[in-house]
Amino acid sequence: MTVDGRMVGIRFDHFLVQTIPDFSRSILVSSIRCGALKVNGHERKSSYRLKEGDRVHGLIRTEDAGLHVEPEKIPLQILFEDQSLLALSKPPGLVVHPGSGNRSGTLVNGLVHYCNAIASVGDNARPGIVHRLDKDTSGVMLVAKDERVLRLLAADFKERRVDKEYLALVHGILPEKSGRIVAAIGRHPVNRQKMAVLEGAGRHAATNWRVVAEAEERFSLLSLTIETGRTHQIRVHASHIGHPVAGDAVYGGRPRDPRFPRQMLHAARLRFVHPITKNPLDIVAPLWPDFVAAVEQLFGEIPMKIQGLV
Repeated sequence: MTVDGRMVGIRFDHFLVQTIPDFSRSILVSSIRCGALKVNGHERKSSYRLKEGDRVHGLIRTEDAGLHVEPEKIPLQILFEDQSLLALSKPPGLVVHPGSGNRSGTLVNGLVHYCNAIASVGDNARPGIVHRLDKDTSGVMLVAKDERVLRLLAADFKERRVDKEYLALVHGILPEKSGRIVAAIGRHPVNRQKMAVLEGAGRHAATNWRVVAEAEERFSLLSLTIETGRTHQIRVHASHIGHPVAGDAVYGGRPRDPRFPRQMLHAARLRFVHPITKNPLDIVAPLWPDFVAAVEQLFGEIPMKIQGLV
C-alpha cells in the first residue's frame, strides 16, 4: 500500500487500523513489533509518522498462524466442484475458520476432512479460503484446491472481477425501488468488534440494491450487489440508510424477533470466469429453510422473482 496525501502524518499503527479493518489493532501492532510489516523495506515503530509516497508492505502475523486444523466430518452442500476449486452453500450459524474460541466445528474443519489436499493451500488456519461470510450469513462460497488457484481467485476478488449477489430481508419500505449506497467503512472508533460508516476515514464501499418485494408489515426483500467487499458491508450500509437487516443483533438496533433466528442475509449468487478453464461460471445457492420460513411468514408465499432459489 502506498501512502497518499490524505494519510500524511498519521501514525503507522493508525494507518493500518484504518486501511486493514479485517484485523484487530493488537494483531497489527504485533506485526509491526516483530518486523513483519515494514515501511519502505525498513522496520518502524508503531508511532512512526507516515510521509507521502511511503510504501507499507509485509505480512500480518495472526495468533492463529501456527494452528493445525483437525479434519472433522461436517455435512457440506457442494454446488460445484472440479480439480481446481469447489463452491458450496454455507449454512447459517457455521463459522468459516478456526480462531480464538472456535478451534473446531468450523467450515474449514469440514473442508479438510472432505478434501485433505485443501489443508496445505494458503494460510494454516484458513486453508483454501478465498473469501469469507459472517457466521450467521448463509450462501455461496468459493474454495481453492491449490495455491495457484487461490492466488488467481484472490486477484479476481481484489480486482472486482467476481459478481456477488445477495438477498436480504430489511426493516421498512424504501423510498425508491432501487439505489446505490456509497459510504466509507472502517472499524468502529469505540467498539472495535464492529464496523461503521466513517466518512473521510474509512475505506471506499459501494452497495447496489433493488427491491424484490414489500410486505404489509413494513419489511422489504432486497437483491443487493456489492462493488467492494468490506467487512459487514451490507449490514453496515443497510443500517446506515435506516433499513437494517432483519435479525441483525449487532447493527439492527431492534428487539429480538423470533421470526428471524439470525441476520436474514444470504449470498445467493457468484458469477466469475474459472481461473483455469476460462469458462464462465454462475453459481447459485438455494435459500436455507429459516430464510424461506421468514419470507413465507411475511409475504404469505415466495415472491416469483426468487422462486428459483427455493
